[in-house]
Amino acid sequence: MALAQPLVKKDDDRDDEAEYSPFLGIEKGAVLQEARVFNDPQLDARRCAQVITKLLYLINQGETFTKVEATEVFFAVTKLFQSKDTGLRRMVYLIIKELSPSADEVIIVTSSLMKDMNSKTDMYRANAIRVLCRITDGGLLGQIERYLKQAIVDKNPVVASAALVSGIHLLQVTNPEIVRRWSNEVQEAVQSRAALVQFHALGLLHQIRQNDRLAVSKLVTSLTRGSVRSPLAQCLLIRYTSQVIRESSLNTQAPDRPFYDYLEGCLRHKAEMVIFEAARAITELSGVTSRELTPAITVLQLFLSSSKPVLRFAAVRTLNKVAMTHPLAVTNCNIDMESLISDQNRSIATLAITTLLKTGNESSVDRLMKQITNFMSDIADEFKIVVVEAIRSLCLKFPQKYRTLMNFLSNILREEGGFEYKKAIVDSILILIRDIPEAKESGLSHLCEFIEDCEFTYLSTQILHFLGNEGPKTADPSKYIRYIYNRVILENATVRASAVSALAKFGALVESLKPRIFVLLRRCLFDNDDEVRDRATLYLNALGGDVSSDNDGRDLKEFIYGTLHLPLVNLEASLQAYEASEEPFNLAAVPKEVKSQPLAEKKAPGKKAAATNVGPTTVTSIGETYEKLLASIPEFSEFGKLFKSSPPVELTEAETEYAVNVVKHIFSNHVVLQYNCTNTIPEQVLENVHVIVDASEAEEFSEVASKPLKSLPYDSPGQTFVAFEKPEGALSTGKFSNMLKFVVKEVDPATGDVEEEGVEDEYQLEDLEVNSADYMLKVGVSNFKNAWESLGADFERVDEYGLGVRESLSEAVQAVINLLGMQACEGTDVVPSNSRSHTCLLAGRFIGNIQVLVRLSFGIDGPKQVAMKLAVRSEDQFVSDAIHEIVANG
Repeated sequence: MALAQPLVKKDDDRDDEAEYSPFLGIEKGAVLQEARVFNDPQLDARRCAQVITKLLYLINQGETFTKVEATEVFFAVTKLFQSKDTGLRRMVYLIIKELSPSADEVIIVTSSLMKDMNSKTDMYRANAIRVLCRITDGGLLGQIERYLKQAIVDKNPVVASAALVSGIHLLQVTNPEIVRRWSNEVQEAVQSRAALVQFHALGLLHQIRQNDRLAVSKLVTSLTRGSVRSPLAQCLLIRYTSQVIRESSLNTQAPDRPFYDYLEGCLRHKAEMVIFEAARAITELSGVTSRELTPAITVLQLFLSSSKPVLRFAAVRTLNKVAMTHPLAVTNCNIDMESLISDQNRSIATLAITTLLKTGNESSVDRLMKQITNFMSDIADEFKIVVVEAIRSLCLKFPQKYRTLMNFLSNILREEGGFEYKKAIVDSILILIRDIPEAKESGLSHLCEFIEDCEFTYLSTQILHFLGNEGPKTADPSKYIRYIYNRVILENATVRASAVSALAKFGALVESLKPRIFVLLRRCLFDNDDEVRDRATLYLNALGGDVSSDNDGRDLKEFIYGTLHLPLVNLEASLQAYEASEEPFNLAAVPKEVKSQPLAEKKAPGKKAAATNVGPTTVTSIGETYEKLLASIPEFSEFGKLFKSSPPVELTEAETEYAVNVVKHIFSNHVVLQYNCTNTIPEQVLENVHVIVDASEAEEFSEVASKPLKSLPYDSPGQTFVAFEKPEGALSTGKFSNMLKFVVKEVDPATGDVEEEGVEDEYQLEDLEVNSADYMLKVGVSNFKNAWESLGADFERVDEYGLGVRESLSEAVQAVINLLGMQACEGTDVVPSNSRSHTCLLAGRFIGNIQVLVRLSFGIDGPKQVAMKLAVRSEDQFVSDAIHEIVANG
């Protein structure tokens, strides 16, 4: 729609664009008045076309027309079919499509459109097909199907393309069955010499067959032999070929990869779009080898020096993605990419720099930094963030270059920029300080200078918290006090409160600074904000009170630096549920499990969840609920304190006659299996319900007690229990086979009476495993580093393990977390995409309430072999050894 574009001069400012727009200030009412020109006996084709253009503009700007207004415009437009002006007729087709007339109105224009569809003017035929297929229903479509089939194989490419595109629309939206009958005609159109016809035909044919994997494979096989001439169709075929390769069972065997020769052959095509599409397809193959990558990298390298910006951008973006997984394969392109740093297109320059940072060697770092410095001020914040993240990765890759990279980060930190950009820089500096000990002093100095002029409260509080943790451990802690106290004087209340906490940490750890910290905190007692005054009062009492008199001040450090060892979500829920009374709030009563599992599982479709029937209760946590339930059963009351209850494990499929799940209750010397049962058959009641458990594959367990369920009516959950004894302190594991046994009695649906006689029956359940994760409670820590240091290295054990071939690093991390049953800390269970190494931090409490912390370091190489370094700290050497034994045997 060329007429709908604002008529502006290219060199004019954006502010002046509206002045030249023909649509400036147009209103719907005025345009509807103008539409009356359609009713003139002597039609002015040019004026009518202008009015239709305005109507289209209003529709595309989101203007809504009432039913009456749309109907009036539609009927007025139909009168324009009497005009023989070709340009006006095209505008009529467009407005009819946009107005989408209702079924009773469509019939008004159907005859005119069908007449045009059989016209000798090809332009009329093509547009009439598009409009008819857009506005008609299935009934009329059956009448014109013969014409559409003929149009698909028409000699005129405009008509054929119109029919094919209409077919794609009908297949997706309204009448897929009718379109599927056109396969023969569409297949014939695929052999057309017209580029667009072949492109549209291939697209439609693939959509017709897309749910039949074998048919798609045959289509690709037949077309890759060379019958596709259109570059657009060739690009489409390459994409379909990539899809077949991905779905092929051979895609893990590189020498036998199907269709790879076809993709490689496309790299020598004369059309640039085909060459690029093939190169990109090869780089995105699953498990692609260096040998397969080489020809694709070569053609992408040639595109880097192209005179066309779009080719340079496409090539460097693709190479940037390849560099994440195969950095060595891209190093040959580094010289060409260095020339792109000065490219006028900033997107190309940014991608070139980030790719070079991923693939460069240590000797090229200084040169790259000089080049980056020159252009950082010219790019937008989102591009700057990408560069900052790439520099952070480079610094971790080459720690010896931390001075150069840290200075660069500190320089750009002082420049203008938005919050996300500054946050990316601060996060990068914090990570470098954490992972490169030599960078600590300079990094803290840069952060201190930054908070002097920082306009973002979040970043100021983040840095102050970090200073409070790391500053006291440096060689000269006193130099940071000035920067922190300046925040108390100059900043808002939130930052002032964070500064008070940071000062207190210096006073707790550095005895020589305590008198000076006292003076500064006393000044804060007169602050006009409650939070600041309360913190100052609290820390003054803590630093000057009796809390530091014992254990060489360890109690004080634990008070200021320590963690609650409680999930904040659970603490919040407990505080909200607490009602003011004479009894003070008990922190020990807050559940330590990360997620409270409800007693009843969510209903599976078509069945009720098997749940415990404990009735209303005021117990605050699921653990206490189970503990009270088990203590009320005489057979289990002597087992001691309950350590852990597992989430319910389903032992039956959905939609079965009986729904059963089991909860594993772990005690010091016993394991109690609670089978939650639900009868889903209205005409039956079950009596003497119990589970026969075969523990032949769990040799260390011996059955000591069981409690059957007397009666299980329809839709009323109940429980039966089986208890096992195990050796004390042993990490006993095993598999249990389960058979549900019961007596079935029929129920009269009308009266509800139960028959006296019953029939014994049984129902096979799924097997159940007690594994090592059942002896671990998920209890996170809010500050892993402090918790790790407080545990000490007395019972630390470190070892390395090979985890074999894994699909990804993320899969390996999740497998180990599930094996140990521990809580991931600080979001370390999430592995960044395409990462080659990762560190995961886990916390938990082992049976016996023994705290355990685990630090996992993963690495993955080219053949997807994963190696892992496991470091464990706990309060007992036996537990540290047990964790390693679990991993070694897992």
